[in-house]
Amino acid sequence: MQVIDSHTEGEPTRVIISGGPDLGSGSLAERAKILATEHQAFYRGVVSEPYGQEAMVGVILVEPVDPECVAGVIYFDAAAVIGMCGHGTIGVAATLAHMGKIGVGTHKIETPVGVVEVTLSDANTITVQNVASHRLYKDIRLEIDGVGTVSGDVSYGGNWFFIVDQSPIPVTPDNIRDLTDVAIKIREAIQASSLTGTDGGIIDHIILYGPPLTEHGHSRNFVLCPDNAYDRSPCGTGSSARLACLADDDRLAPNEEIIQESTIGSHYRLSYQPANDEAMPAAIIPRITGQAFVTKEAKLIINPTDPLRHGI
Repeated sequence: MQVIDSHTEGEPTRVIISGGPDLGSGSLAERAKILATEHQAFYRGVVSEPYGQEAMVGVILVEPVDPECVAGVIYFDAAAVIGMCGHGTIGVAATLAHMGKIGVGTHKIETPVGVVEVTLSDANTITVQNVASHRLYKDIRLEIDGVGTVSGDVSYGGNWFFIVDQSPIPVTPDNIRDLTDVAIKIREAIQASSLTGTDGGIIDHIILYGPPLTEHGHSRNFVLCPDNAYDRSPCGTGSSARLACLADDDRLAPNEEIIQESTIGSHYRLSYQPANDEAMPAAIIPRITGQAFVTKEAKLIINPTDPLRHGI
């Protein structure tokens, strides 16, 4: 299996160039469902130790349905197939540029949740224009054991998020273990309450926000992913979901740019425009700018006799 690894603001991405499973020729959503239901052992093994690493997101490059798109992509981590991934899309764009498939300019990429645009300023600096994002619920209160009452918003940015604007624990690098434990408790409380996104969408990402640690930052976040790893980047889909909340609260104007810090101090530049969707008037179109760097080209050898080939 041929793979190219990269990192986006510290968050790893592994793009499968060839050798992945046959997912058919249906829509991207249909192919993602096949991956999720018929190839769990495969995708978990690709990104988990000993073949992968903690926090790694995998991407399978497939033929797009939309002829205007340069590629189709399906995302996954060690726990689930993911509808959209912001840092992964930035990593895919840097990977395609590394392969000589795209250059400076704007290109379309098809995902299971819709078409997104990537604009390369150079081989490493990429802006993603994400799918329409919106807030579904505001100020949902949950009782968290050992923490107390936590209030958050349910918002969509390509995945479903529960966003806590004021983290009960300071969002600093030395609190990563405690932040992880609290975020897991919040997700467990969400699952116990049967709270979901639209059409039963699973809320499997949790974001905790705190004040920035630099003079230029707007805020700093901690993002818990479905596999219980924290996002080293500020999370593209999570930032999109947060932009929808800020816009809906009139806390950020269209085209106003902010700097979103991650737990480790890397950052994205964020802005949005109204989606102008009559069916969803509060929806926005987010823009996320970050940097990605290719770190490895490799041939992944998964031995069928290896008892750990499906991950640890």
